[in-house]
Amino acid sequence: MTENTPGAAGDVPGGASGDGAKKIPEPSGVDLARVALRAAKEQARARGDAAQQKKHVRRGGGLRSGARADGRDPMALGAAINRLLTERGWEAPAAVGGVMGRWPQIVGDDLAKHCVPQKYDEDERVLTVQCDSTAWATQLRLLAPQLIARLNEDLGHGTVRVIKVLGPGGPARRFGPLRAPGSTGPGDTYG
Repeated sequence: MTENTPGAAGDVPGGASGDGAKKIPEPSGVDLARVALRAAKEQARARGDAAQQKKHVRRGGGLRSGARADGRDPMALGAAINRLLTERGWEAPAAVGGVMGRWPQIVGDDLAKHCVPQKYDEDERVLTVQCDSTAWATQLRLLAPQLIARLNEDLGHGTVRVIKVLGPGGPARRFGPLRAPGSTGPGDTYG
């Protein structure tokens, strides 16, 4: 770097150096004020941009609703429920619940009047059905293989492996003075 002092090597009187380039005058007065103003505006703009970004983050990321569809738009109820079922892994229990609601259409009206699905064990893949008489329980046990095949057509292969058939529930078993020795009480009839 050369120093601009009078008598330095390479200085030519009149402001021109020996290599032919003109000396750039340093800003002074009005020019210095313009440079300072420009720098201050840039700093203020940078601070304002940072403040806007903070404000957008606090309000939810700065996304604004617009005319085009995006991920924040409301969705139909059916689509929202399907998404929830998929996210939570509830597809099989929901499908079995739908079968319980359509039980008369699946097994027929006669069987549906006397046999009602009680619960579904997802881990064991067992559907428990309660019948109102032992005759209907026997009938359902005979029809179980066909019913399992029909349910698996609706729900997907292997959803129901076993149908557990429960007979009718009898009256409460009471122990009292009028009980025959060796008898199980009403369980002899309903059991």
